[in-house]
Amino acid sequence: MLTNTEVAAMAVWDRLKDQAKALQQGQAGRGATPGGHSGGHGGGTRSGGGSKAQLVGLLKTQLGSLKNELKSGAYRDASMAVCALVAAADGTVDPAERQQVESMILSNDVLQNFPPEQLRQRFNKHVDQLTHNFQHGKAEAMQEIAKAAKKPTEARAVIQTGMVIAGADGHFSQAEAMVLREACAALGVNPAEFQL
Repeated sequence: MLTNTEVAAMAVWDRLKDQAKALQQGQAGRGATPGGHSGGHGGGTRSGGGSKAQLVGLLKTQLGSLKNELKSGAYRDASMAVCALVAAADGTVDPAERQQVESMILSNDVLQNFPPEQLRQRFNKHVDQLTHNFQHGKAEAMQEIAKAAKKPTEARAVIQTGMVIAGADGHFSQAEAMVLREACAALGVNPAEFQL
C-alpha cells in the first residue's frame, strides 16, 4: 500500500520523465548535447559548453546578492537536502565525493549564514538515508525541499544552490540534472529558468 506522499512522488516522477524526454528532444533539435556524461564525478573535462559554466557563475552571483534574505531554517534544510541529492544522484556517494561536497557547502558564501555543524549534520543525514535506501532517502529529501516552496525567492535559491554544487566540477550529469528537475517540481519552480 503506497502512502499519499509516495503516490504524489510517483506522479511527479512520471511528469518529470516526460519533461526530460521533451527537453532532450528539444536540445537535440537545436544541436545541443543532452548534457553530462555517464558515470560519476570522475575525470574528463566535458561540459555542456561554456553556457553551463557561465550559468553557474551567474547563479553564484545571484545567490550572493540574496545572502541577507536567505537565513531561514527552511532554506537551510532544503539546500542541504538538494546538495545531498546532487551528491547521490548517480546512486552512490564515495567518501571523497561526500567530503568534496561538504567542503563546497561549508565554503559557500550564502550558506555561511548558518553554523557549519548544522549544515554538516543535515547534509550527512540525507546522504546516509540516500546511500542506505535511495528511493526512501529521495522521498525524505523531496519532502524537506518542498518546505521551501512557500517563499519563491527561497525556492529559487535552493535550486541555485544545488546547481552551484552540481556544476562545481564543470558539468552536470544526466542524473544530477534529473534530481534538480525533480526538486524544481517539488518547489513549483520552472526548470527552464535554470536551463534544466
